Amino acid sequence: MSASLTTRRTLAAVLAAGALIGAAAMPAAADGHGHGRDNGRNHGRDHVREHDHGRDHRAPSSIAIGEVQNEDGMRGDRFGRALNREWVEVKNTGRHAVNLRGYTLTDEQGNRYRFPDFRLDGRSSVKVHTGQGRNTRHDLYQDRRRQVWDDSDTATLRDDRGNIIDTESWGRRGHHHRNG
Repeated sequence: MSASLTTRRTLAAVLAAGALIGAAAMPAAADGHGHGRDNGRNHGRDHVREHDHGRDHRAPSSIAIGEVQNEDGMRGDRFGRALNREWVEVKNTGRHAVNLRGYTLTDEQGNRYRFPDFRLDGRSSVKVHTGQGRNTRHDLYQDRRRQVWDDSDTATLRDDRGNIIDTESWGRRGHHHRNG
């Protein structure tokens, strides 16, 4: 019977040690010091989505519409050059890159541009031009042959799940910006 008592005491000591180790690890995990967590440095902004297979997404709050340039009087432009002077700037105000794949930019008439697999670096921006051209790190092209942004319009930016990230309005009621 003494072997059974020794076994029970040893098992109790092992379980108690495991409980102490688990209790010591829990505050570190709760503070965000575990894998894939916000370690408190950025106060809840710019979270990376886990299980994203290398795509670097951030919280929508770091993505916003910047400046908007619509072109007046482009109706007589035979070569469509004015369409590339019409653009909406999308900014990443966060420190980390964001993949905009699946994000959309729409106007009041329902014209929609869906972003390709495009990585927007932190603290940078990209201009989404209406016309045709070669996509670069700083310029994307919708490849349209007609004007999208009117003198009075609203640009709406949505994430890849359809959630409104930001809107920018101009014209009838002046200039209005609404983030998220």
